[in-house]
Amino acid sequence: MDKDKEQFLKEFGADYGYPDGPKSVDDIRATEFKRLQDGIVYLDHAGATLYSELQMEAIFKDLSTTLYANPHSQSDAGMTTSDIVREAREQVLDYCNASPMDYRCIFTSGATASLKLVGESFPWTYRSCFMYSVENHNSVLGIREYALQQGASACAIDIENPDNSCTGSLKITRHPLQRRCFLNDKAPGGACSLLAIPSECNFSGTKLSTDHVIAVKEDFRRQIEGHNYHRLDNHKLLVLVDAAKGCATEKLDLRSCDIDFVVISFYKMFGYPTGLGALIVKNDAAKLLRKTYFGGGTVDAVIADVDFVKRREGIEEWFEDGSISFLSIASIRHGFTILKSLTPGAISRHTKALCTFLRRTLLDLRHENGTFVCTIYGSQNPKNVGPIVTFNLKRPDGSWHGYREVEKLAALSGIQLRTGCFCNPGACAKYLGLTHQDILSNLEAGHVCWDDCDLVDGRPTGAVRVSFGYMSTYEDLKKFVDFIRSSFVSVHIRPHASKETMHDALASSVSGPRNVPLEPRFFVNSINIYPIKSCSGFQKESWPLSSTGFLYDREWLLKSLAGEVLTQKKVPEMCLLSAFIDLEQEVLIVESPQCKEKLEIKIKRHGLHGYDDSVNVWFSTAIGRPCYLVRRSKSDNRSCLKRKNGHAICRESKDGLNFVNEGQFLLVTEESVRDLNNRINSGHEASPARGSSTQIGPDRFRPNLVICGGHPYAEDTWKMLRIGREPFTSLGGCNRCQMINFRCEGGRVRKSSEPLATLASYRRVKGKILFGILLTYEIPGDFENGNYPLLHIGDEVYPDEFSTVVDKS
Repeated sequence: MDKDKEQFLKEFGADYGYPDGPKSVDDIRATEFKRLQDGIVYLDHAGATLYSELQMEAIFKDLSTTLYANPHSQSDAGMTTSDIVREAREQVLDYCNASPMDYRCIFTSGATASLKLVGESFPWTYRSCFMYSVENHNSVLGIREYALQQGASACAIDIENPDNSCTGSLKITRHPLQRRCFLNDKAPGGACSLLAIPSECNFSGTKLSTDHVIAVKEDFRRQIEGHNYHRLDNHKLLVLVDAAKGCATEKLDLRSCDIDFVVISFYKMFGYPTGLGALIVKNDAAKLLRKTYFGGGTVDAVIADVDFVKRREGIEEWFEDGSISFLSIASIRHGFTILKSLTPGAISRHTKALCTFLRRTLLDLRHENGTFVCTIYGSQNPKNVGPIVTFNLKRPDGSWHGYREVEKLAALSGIQLRTGCFCNPGACAKYLGLTHQDILSNLEAGHVCWDDCDLVDGRPTGAVRVSFGYMSTYEDLKKFVDFIRSSFVSVHIRPHASKETMHDALASSVSGPRNVPLEPRFFVNSINIYPIKSCSGFQKESWPLSSTGFLYDREWLLKSLAGEVLTQKKVPEMCLLSAFIDLEQEVLIVESPQCKEKLEIKIKRHGLHGYDDSVNVWFSTAIGRPCYLVRRSKSDNRSCLKRKNGHAICRESKDGLNFVNEGQFLLVTEESVRDLNNRINSGHEASPARGSSTQIGPDRFRPNLVICGGHPYAEDTWKMLRIGREPFTSLGGCNRCQMINFRCEGGRVRKSSEPLATLASYRRVKGKILFGILLTYEIPGDFENGNYPLLHIGDEVYPDEFSTVVDKS
């Protein structure tokens, strides 16, 4: 045992690892989570925790040996299923310490469906108010639409506990009340309002105790009493608690708090089954709901051609339309068996130990210049937070790392985590300090949920979230901390050098004195054409240039039947397809190990279009999924590029591009590839299993041009260059993704962490991992007659200008 773990156990050993349980956490991982033994670290338990392999074995045995039938059937098997469902309801109520005399358990398709059921059935009137904490999931915020649609008012509140101690210090901030009033609404009688809060915020981990619920409810009463259009004497205040995240590691005690609705999700608690949740509803509250639709199993009698229906009296039967997911319901008892064997209290202490240690460690991290590395969101009092740590990282100069950069590098290290706003926009805006105008400006800048736009104007649009489950270990924690230290903590700050000094030194070292004609030191060693986007291409001794790049390069692509563009990142098998252009025959030839015959397609000049069924069937067979081929030909159109500081910027205009991502050409140098291979092999000890070394060829990067000569990464400095007689403009480095980790071996696609993992260690610049450069080309003339200029292997390459080299630290 290493010293760090000894120190950890010295402080947290009484809580960590289930010392009084039937199994230690190490035993649990060794026997029930074998799929995590390949170096994978899973830290997204707030998104979905993991199912136990023993749990799944018990479920399979149960389903294999018990005859289950539709519980609506009166057969013996149906009655057996009904008994299992009844027992499952009792288990759910028992877990939340809810008396069966006061509460009912309604099974739904998930926590979101439970919230939707409350929203659409709640007795909204113009006198109602929907009040909700800003730190709520989108699925809770969606209830607001039902309230407003019926003329009710809505109000968001912010709940804070300044001294993190007693509930008497709660600070409740009311946001401006929104209200839609239907003047013709004359509904008599009392009104019902709804207060919705999470038991644990899925963004910050902030927990609300039952005492908090009471305090907020009293504040709500005072607010309603202060509005003259409300009468408190006949106004019911109902409380909804979203416990989908909170119940995963800590039980909710409904005997100690007056809560009317609770929603839970079972895959958050024990991984399986998905698509099943529950609404725990108080009997009195259920009677107030107004359900419109009725389905199978919810009625005592119906007349098909008369407006007559007699609904069932039972609360569960009233709300569970159709046949419930009885096999999934039968499975949850095996999940509860896991939780009961460890006890929820022990799970809470175990995960809190890991969370507390991680928070402390991240807050202590500093760069060499003394600046803090990490900003953590939410309360820093361990008593007030669940097993979630949400944060962003800073560079030594105070600028932010984007959360997608962190997620991308974590994945290369085998670490699975979550980034973004986690469908909790209120908490995200609160902790990141985003105003309403900021959010609208970000949207106008193109940022939407789940995209890669992690920074706008240098500010984070989301965060990184790490969350723990009952099977998380210290080793998971340590690997994550080591990853943060090695990837984001600066241990060496270089002396400041001006761009001019750097420019002159680099130009001198690579090209000799400035303003002296350059001797040719670089040569074209390989020319590669990829007719179909993401498929393998071919090499030629020479090839024509066009206004879109190399003639016919990435002029075709494959789409799914839903219209989604298919790439190797989504369909790795695409690398097994090889495409070739025969210029003399004017034909595209495609081969696949999955197809006996080659596919030949005549090349014609036309715009965007598709092909007949025989072509699409061939490609569908080749990649193993339905798809169709699309072509876009703009070879005869001259590119129209915007210019910035005198240089063409192809990234800002798609007019001169076929189906490439950013630039018309991708160039790599053999010297840079050789240096990369040296770094990969010096960083890994050879073993019989790995072989003596790993060699990455230039083709792994799918370049159009491979250049030899000069020093590694000399291409980073090029702004303008001439290849043979043709001028090109550099658009800068190419940002690499995990696609370069795919390789084809023996007709199969394999994925590793290389070369992206090694590139990330020394080629990372402002969140991008750069290798190779993108080029653009403007044809200097009219080539409608097809007399295109040619590039040849052996052509000399003349870099004419130099710019600042990328920081490889």
